[in-house]
Amino acid sequence: MKRLIATGLLSAAFTSALAQTPTPIKIGEINSYSAIPQFTLPYKKGWQLAVEEINAKGGLLGRKVVVIDRDDAGKPDEALRHAIELSSKEKVDILAGGFLSNVGLALADHAAKNKRLFIASEPLTDAIVWEKGNRYTFRLRASTYMQAAMLVEEAAKMPAKRWATIAPNYEYGQSAVANFKALLQAKRPDVEFVSEQWPAQGKIDAGSTLTATMAAKPDAIFNVTFGADLARLVREGNQRNVFPKTPVVSMLSGEPEYLEVLKDETPKGWIVTGYPWDQIDTPEHASFATNYYKKFNENPKLGSVVGYATMQSIFAGIKKAGSVDNEKLVLAMRGLKFSTPFGPAEYRAIDQQSTMGAYVGKLDQRGGKGTMVQWRYADGKNHLPTDAYVKARRPADAMK
Repeated sequence: MKRLIATGLLSAAFTSALAQTPTPIKIGEINSYSAIPQFTLPYKKGWQLAVEEINAKGGLLGRKVVVIDRDDAGKPDEALRHAIELSSKEKVDILAGGFLSNVGLALADHAAKNKRLFIASEPLTDAIVWEKGNRYTFRLRASTYMQAAMLVEEAAKMPAKRWATIAPNYEYGQSAVANFKALLQAKRPDVEFVSEQWPAQGKIDAGSTLTATMAAKPDAIFNVTFGADLARLVREGNQRNVFPKTPVVSMLSGEPEYLEVLKDETPKGWIVTGYPWDQIDTPEHASFATNYYKKFNENPKLGSVVGYATMQSIFAGIKKAGSVDNEKLVLAMRGLKFSTPFGPAEYRAIDQQSTMGAYVGKLDQRGGKGTMVQWRYADGKNHLPTDAYVKARRPADAMK
């Protein structure tokens, strides 16, 4: 009888302890881990570091933070399937992630329909915060408009008048080219665009693309390809002596994820956005890079920064709201100030776009490897359009 009573008391104590343990804050993270591993795997390590750090400090609101991640394989349908499962079965409080713009737009649509907060970490399309924006979607990275504006500052100084463009034929590439053309022609009315090439993402025929491009006799090229397409384009261009003979302004090409692939084929002199991780000596970045190396025994890539900053912004929003209620979070995150390895940033209230910037510089080689030189940090807040511009493009319901 005593044994039964003791067992009962232990069972009751255990049940009571479980009842008193706060449920964790759950973040559902969806990304193209298998489709674009060179970016998304460092991205995952970045958010893992951020989660480890916040839990070491006691979590948020007295609760542990748990991230449940899923692989969308670069497919919008897969991303939606995971979003539904994470929301209904796993009961996540917040959704985050996305790499490709079409995947990000699909997740943003899901967020709007289900009133679920979604932090779009990587998708760069302007539509995600403008034409197809909604009150539940915030975007972290500098958009195509912002990065185009950063590059146009340099392109406008070049003597080139005849420009050609090479960009993947989907939302991201189309948006990047449209912004670059409009912004450059506003600064330089004498500029004309003589060729546009639209290879399918991941399937570029670099030879025919360059043949068609150079047939138009451009003075300079604006490139938006990335990943394997970028490597093929550079290799073909080097062999044909197109590079460095023809000046190139290129989005994303200074990111370590792509320079590691290019190695000694890195074209010198390209004007790019990127991440010169080994040359940044600010306190915020030094702390992040040191902690990242200690945990993973490797240096950070841009994906690492994006993953870390995504979670930092979510944590700051939860602290400010004092809740994971999505309606309270939306209000808290509008105008939210948060820290990133690049320095302070905030989510602009009018379109829920982050002001986290990017580095602009030129490509060069050191020790047979690609690097950025003559770079500067372009603060995102200085490359955003006016409120009037946003209001003309963003749905009124998204700003309520």
